[in-house]
Amino acid sequence: MIPKSWKRKRLADVATVQTGIAKGSKRLDDAVELPYLRVANVQDGYLDLSILKKIEIEKKQVERYRLHVGDVLLTEGGDYDKLGRGTVWQGEIEDCVHQNHVFIARPKREIILPQFLSLLTGSSYGKTYFLSCSKQSTNLASINSSQLKEFPVFLPTIAEQTAIADLLSTWDGFIKRTERLIAAKEKRYWGLVDQSILSPARSNPSWNHQRICDIAERIQRKSDGGDYPILTISSASGFVLQKEKYNRFMAGKSLDDYTLLRRGEFAYNKGNSLRYQFGCIFPLEAYEQALVPHVYVCFKPTPGIDVDYLDQLFQSDYLKPQLAALVNTGVRNNGLLNISPTSFMKVTVPFPSLGHQRQIAAILTTARREIDLLKQQIDAVRRQKRGIMQKLLTGKWRVKLDKEVQYG
Repeated sequence: MIPKSWKRKRLADVATVQTGIAKGSKRLDDAVELPYLRVANVQDGYLDLSILKKIEIEKKQVERYRLHVGDVLLTEGGDYDKLGRGTVWQGEIEDCVHQNHVFIARPKREIILPQFLSLLTGSSYGKTYFLSCSKQSTNLASINSSQLKEFPVFLPTIAEQTAIADLLSTWDGFIKRTERLIAAKEKRYWGLVDQSILSPARSNPSWNHQRICDIAERIQRKSDGGDYPILTISSASGFVLQKEKYNRFMAGKSLDDYTLLRRGEFAYNKGNSLRYQFGCIFPLEAYEQALVPHVYVCFKPTPGIDVDYLDQLFQSDYLKPQLAALVNTGVRNNGLLNISPTSFMKVTVPFPSLGHQRQIAAILTTARREIDLLKQQIDAVRRQKRGIMQKLLTGKWRVKLDKEVQYG
């Protein structure tokens, strides 16, 4: 139920819904080349214009597909996260058009504000609607313009829409400032990595270079039947529970071949990813013992090697050139690189003195922890904003014109 003072109308009644231009090979008369928005450019609440492509279009069609300031952009679909995803066009690129997989809704400003409409379509209310009426197949979903036109829009007064949009913009401001701070700290962190590890490893003669097999013992111990957490490695966050990543639970004989890993021991996941093209290496930290897939190459550093230093070294992707040289036939059918455990254990790693290792690890771990805490903070703010959006945009919470929230 929405407040009695609010109205409910179809999107088609409060905005002009328009599809975009389709790429084709037909010959064009009197054509011009213009920048155009693809699905990849339209993210959830913002635009990614780092890669902007161009398309040929007939001059007489330019005005039909040209984006106007205040157009609400919405993606047709694909993966579930792309269903109805969008933001407001602010005129970032002159004479920009949009492809047919990106819809625009051009609001009637006397009825609905672009910012309010974009908030509504991007809220859990909007996403629920798009999912309910979408055409779905395995891991894919899409909507068409007819379904978009039927989207039920809630309409408080323009004054209340403005107050709601202004209030939610305070969360957006905090998020953007924190993202800029994270980017600055990430840049500083990688500068420290180069200064403390990568450059000295290349040029400092006092650093030793040794094979992993000479400074670590390979671990191949099997489960003893105990009740241990079952983990897998995510390239983005290290060890995670397998049931959370893959939504499945392993038990019984399926665990017989798993490796029992202990705190401080490392595992190499030779699956390629965007972040680590030739696999990633993480130490077990959050658990005393855990089971990991037997295809991981597991090893335990010998005394005299600082575990935190090794962790920072591996996160810097220092081994990438050596691992790349070991890959001869690409990726197997199971998604794993063709790198044998023996070959992996022979790659070399650089070491200063133990005291220097600990000093480097302390500096980089502190810098990394600052970044991780900021990311946790921004995730919490995003969750808070989503919850508040749902209540404000459906009228469960009301906003006075002085922007004070009324509860109930």
